[in-house]
Amino acid sequence: MSNKVTVTASINADTHKVWDYYTQPEHITKWNFADPSWQCPAAANDMRIGGKYSARMEAKDGSFGFDFEATYNEIVDGEKFTYTMPDGRQVTVNFNKEGDKTEVVVTFDAEQENPIEMQKGGWQAILNNFKTYTESN
Repeated sequence: MSNKVTVTASINADTHKVWDYYTQPEHITKWNFADPSWQCPAAANDMRIGGKYSARMEAKDGSFGFDFEATYNEIVDGEKFTYTMPDGRQVTVNFNKEGDKTEVVVTFDAEQENPIEMQKGGWQAILNNFKTYTESN
């Protein structure tokens, strides 16, 4: 359907903590934005096959916002999950144990409206924000 894009981050935390911080709504709202001028005021996560994930992402000044939604296709607890967005694009997130660190690898289908490098930069910035949040809490 589209080009696959991958972003990664090595998190200085065990896989259990990284999985929890990545999937629990009370944590998602603290890191799920690419820039400090944005926020994620709400998130919900029904983490089961066919379950829905949703997160509200918006500029802090209220000038723009959108709802990110997806449905889970596969879940291997603590290791990986895949989901599909409403437009049919798919995302796979892997949690790879590396000693006392965890490598998070996110592979997503690029959309057709924006340049791939811009999309990769945005997803990488969110993942970097996740790394910072997880390592400091």
